[in-house]
Amino acid sequence: MTRPPTAAQRRVIDAADPVTGRLRGTEAQLAALVKRGLAFRHPRPPHDHFLTPAGHRIRDHLREAVPEPTGAAERAEPVETRAADGVFAARVGGEEEATGSGPSRVREVHSAWQGLLELRRMTNPDGATDRPCGWERTHLVRAAALALEAAGHRPADADADGYRVRATPQPEAVAVYAPEGEVLRACAATLEAAGWQAGEYTEPRTRARYLLASPRRV
Repeated sequence: MTRPPTAAQRRVIDAADPVTGRLRGTEAQLAALVKRGLAFRHPRPPHDHFLTPAGHRIRDHLREAVPEPTGAAERAEPVETRAADGVFAARVGGEEEATGSGPSRVREVHSAWQGLLELRRMTNPDGATDRPCGWERTHLVRAAALALEAAGHRPADADADGYRVRATPQPEAVAVYAPEGEVLRACAATLEAAGWQAGEYTEPRTRARYLLASPRRV
């Protein structure tokens, strides 16, 4: 891409579905995004257009997403995963403000997870839904948090402790903390079922147990 997207193209990118990246626009706008490598046309009917990982990065930039921290996992602060306009955000644990609760939240999380599985089907070369896709590899904290929340795990909040997903200095890896070993092992089982590799480790300084999880490639 040699030129930034036009204002009209940026509006199309910004309006994409926050999970699947499905686009709506004129044929000319969509074709231009495909030419720039920011979108692709799905080969199966109805041949909808979706953001590529590069397109998702442009969308995140347009929405002024806060970048994932690059410091040590034990010092990392929660990643902001909710856009200002209230689009869906997976709970990473430790947020100062809750993002809804009750049956409506359960439905919202379920819908987001199903959308992510569809994104896997459409963007993994072999159509596999049992391992993470490109979007998840560029949004590690959000992707791992969605897998945990969709499976019913409780994120840490002001009322109770729970899981906390944090970025790490290691490429393609997140750290998951939990209040006790049984919960941590349950989180590991959930991530492995969702296509991640997870191993349990101990921090040398604090002796706290945590998971180091990475998206599985095969």
